[in-house]
Amino acid sequence: MKFFEYLSGHHATRAFNHRNYRFFFAGQGISLMGTWIQQIAVSWLVYRLTNSALLLGVAGFATQIPVFFLTPVGGVCADRWNRRWILLITQFLSMLLAFILTLLFFKGNIIVWQVIAISFLLGCVNAFDMPARHSFVNDIVDGKEDIGNAIALNSFLFNSARLIGPAIAGIIIARSSEGVCFLINAFSFVAVLIALSAMDTGEIKIPLVRRQHPLKELFQGVKYAVGFSRIRNILIFGAMIGFVGMPYSVLMPVYAKDVLHGNSETLGFLTGAAGFGAITGAIFLARRRNADALGNIISGSCVIFGVGLILLSLSHSFPVSLGLMFFCGLGLMLQMASSNVTIQTIVHDNMRGRIISLYILAFMGSAPFGSLLSGAVAARIGLATTMMASGIICIITAGVFYTMLKKD
Repeated sequence: MKFFEYLSGHHATRAFNHRNYRFFFAGQGISLMGTWIQQIAVSWLVYRLTNSALLLGVAGFATQIPVFFLTPVGGVCADRWNRRWILLITQFLSMLLAFILTLLFFKGNIIVWQVIAISFLLGCVNAFDMPARHSFVNDIVDGKEDIGNAIALNSFLFNSARLIGPAIAGIIIARSSEGVCFLINAFSFVAVLIALSAMDTGEIKIPLVRRQHPLKELFQGVKYAVGFSRIRNILIFGAMIGFVGMPYSVLMPVYAKDVLHGNSETLGFLTGAAGFGAITGAIFLARRRNADALGNIISGSCVIFGVGLILLSLSHSFPVSLGLMFFCGLGLMLQMASSNVTIQTIVHDNMRGRIISLYILAFMGSAPFGSLLSGAVAARIGLATTMMASGIICIITAGVFYTMLKKD
């Protein structure tokens, strides 16, 4: 009973006092569920068609590499243009790509390069969507005291979908096909498009149009981040973890099938367990009233994630692996969300879109190179050794970041 009382505290949901945020939360909740269902279906389809860890890495690389090149441009756009309209366009394009993937699947004889090509296009759309979406929270939630809570609730929402979506995907794939998952995702975007259209536009803060050249604005954002030591350290740390840590999820189909001797449902439950751990971390952050001591949480949570990866590399038991995935999800979510909250509460408003794009670039832009490398390394030296090495590097990186934090 006390646990549910802990969750229901008013200050844990204070961002819901803002009408536009309630619409945003509801629409994103449905859409994110579909996104996770499709993500699991894509990874399982690629591995089913190829039986190759390397091509799984290639598929992850194709989705994430546009983030590396295009997200800074997306950040400039988010500071110049109406973020609500950017989101309406990107969500519509994501829906269109999901319908195309569905059509290709049900036409029969779908090949892996078609899946990878659509994943690349979706990554291009996400490169503009993510900076606008993260910055948009500040437009629909007035007052910095509620920004941290809104970000934590977003993390709760994302990871609730991560908990439920993969389990649903695993069941659907086992009983029907990956194509049904793609179709569900396509229709899920309708909810977020309706939610964005229903918002009270009079309450949304519109970014001022910048009169300078976009490239000059981009370099201004980079200069601001480099000159702000706390932001700079978070970005460096995030890039390292994105490179060595985040790609573990790309290898989960191999782990589920070859190590645990499971099927798509096994993969769904493993991903769901990580989502449950992430939800627990999001609840913890939502209960916090301020952003104090988040630096210690960032480094400590990375240690939890690294230890989880090391132990996961040694496990051959499904129940044990579920528990370890919980801690991997907990550590990774706490680290990413705490970094996001820290940046959002200290960055100047007119730099928000560009700095958020650099944050996304650090965490997500380094991930495609890590995915490609981890797939190649796992194919050469084995999955267990690759995961163990990733966990060790994450722990070392956390120690370095903690030392840098003390010097700020």
